[in-house]
Amino acid sequence: MTRRTVLSADLKERHVNMMAFSACIGFGLFLGGGKVIYICGPGLAIVAFFLASSVMWAVIACLGEMTALFPVQGPLFEFPGRFIDEAVGYATGWISWFAWTVIISAEILAVAQLWKFRFDEQYLRDVGYPDKELGWSTEGYSPSVWVFLFLILIGLVNLLPVRQYGQLEYVFGCIKIFFISGLIVFNVILSAIQKVPHGNHFWTWNKPYGFASENLVVHPTHNADPGVVIGGDPGHFLALWTGITAGLFSFVGFETIAITAAENKDLEKHETIKLATKKLTLRITILYLLATFAGGLNVPYNDVNLVNIQINSFRAGQNSVFVLAAVRNHLRVWPSILNGFFIFSATTSGINALYNSSRLLHALASIPEAWPLWLQNWRRRLERTTSRGVPLGTVTVSWCFGLVSFLAIKPFPSVVLGRITNNAVVSELISYTVICLSYIQFYHRIKAAAEDHTLENRSAFNRDDKQYPYRTHGQLFRAYYGLLFCILLILFNNWRAFVNPFSTADFVASYIGIVAFFTLVAAYHVKSDGWNPFKWRRSASMQIQRPPPKVVVPGRRRGHLEYPNPKEPIWNEENFKALVNFIWGWLK
Repeated sequence: MTRRTVLSADLKERHVNMMAFSACIGFGLFLGGGKVIYICGPGLAIVAFFLASSVMWAVIACLGEMTALFPVQGPLFEFPGRFIDEAVGYATGWISWFAWTVIISAEILAVAQLWKFRFDEQYLRDVGYPDKELGWSTEGYSPSVWVFLFLILIGLVNLLPVRQYGQLEYVFGCIKIFFISGLIVFNVILSAIQKVPHGNHFWTWNKPYGFASENLVVHPTHNADPGVVIGGDPGHFLALWTGITAGLFSFVGFETIAITAAENKDLEKHETIKLATKKLTLRITILYLLATFAGGLNVPYNDVNLVNIQINSFRAGQNSVFVLAAVRNHLRVWPSILNGFFIFSATTSGINALYNSSRLLHALASIPEAWPLWLQNWRRRLERTTSRGVPLGTVTVSWCFGLVSFLAIKPFPSVVLGRITNNAVVSELISYTVICLSYIQFYHRIKAAAEDHTLENRSAFNRDDKQYPYRTHGQLFRAYYGLLFCILLILFNNWRAFVNPFSTADFVASYIGIVAFFTLVAAYHVKSDGWNPFKWRRSASMQIQRPPPKVVVPGRRRGHLEYPNPKEPIWNEENFKALVNFIWGWLK
């Protein structure tokens, strides 16, 4: 009997759009936003998120163009293996998979923290809150209870057939979009009405506060030590850099668009990858910037609950700038509603993290060369899927790594969570660096193919041809920009670990991923070329014919507005229908 090893292409474009969006909206925005405001100040925090989004903008376009032309399984490591080196590709696949399993743990740890919702009574008195207490009665429960329950929930959802899973993710994404939009309006209204008058609506941007934080306080991993204070221009620059690295975790997840390529039903019919990448970039960037701006209007960057967010840790809902805005404006009920939604958001992001990690592992399982000989039997088992296309084995293995989230029972789970997210960000940054480098090689390879008159399908590689599925202006520059920025972020992502007193734990969490990556690359070369590094050979196929390049059939482009009757007015029936379809294609 032949065993099924392929995934089911049952996802539609709208599913892919919302799966990627939902992956980017976890606790990173709702808790991390306040952290970046504390580090940078309200104005500089917006700059930090904008620069972090520019890295996403560069990388997602590189990955999107390659995947649109070649919709392969496991694009995160397939393209590096094809255009850089096989060993680099395999190593990228493994660290990307590991990063996503770490993110599962991070999201579940965040959920466990969010159930500890309780404000300090002195803080409530200081801000004039009408009630003496504000919190949930769940704070006394062991964090392991929430870890267990939500791990089970995340696992069960990922056992659904992919079509039902996509429908569920679509609902999750829509809820998140409406909630974040409402949260922005909510904070703008709070700033406008100002139940607690402050003189003007930009009081958090004026003295004694300001556009940027006055000093950068480099905390160790506990509250007793006030840390090292860096002021002036060096302090502002280091605060901005720290804010970028802190905010970058919020954007991890945009590669979901490429990971879903093997299960994307609409891939050949429409410009799914192109539209999805552009929509995601616009939605995430705009919503993050507006949410950070709106939240910063109501809470000063030195609020005691923001100060308590140490640079390498995350706390509960009472440390969210959005919850604090409601509390400082004396609103009842709303703080609890917001905290409840943060739990929902972190849970759905954890669900998505398990999906991504399981699909990456399944793609790796289809490549015998990526596995040592003694694991080949296990590899073949992981390659199997159910009759509905669910890779049950890879879902189970990836889920088991989520058990790391039981670290929530440790004395300082917030610090553990901070280090876990740091490690995941560095692993993802290595993957993004390799993607940008792969694109540079890809760009020159298809350019040469487009000029090769011996190729019958050379027009498929012509980026100026109307049938080319995804082209953006200045993409080569964006690839170099993303490459350089990611390298700098990898090298200096946790410069704070070197500030006296030296933090060994923070250093290891931030830089062990680099060692692991190069160790994996070396191990693959030893396996294929022997122990002598001088005899190691680069193995890059530069293959551009398998699978055959995809082209867009004329008349099916939805990313551009093309009127069927250009000489007729816009209210012509066919022209107006084309306009409506164009707008709907970008909105849905």
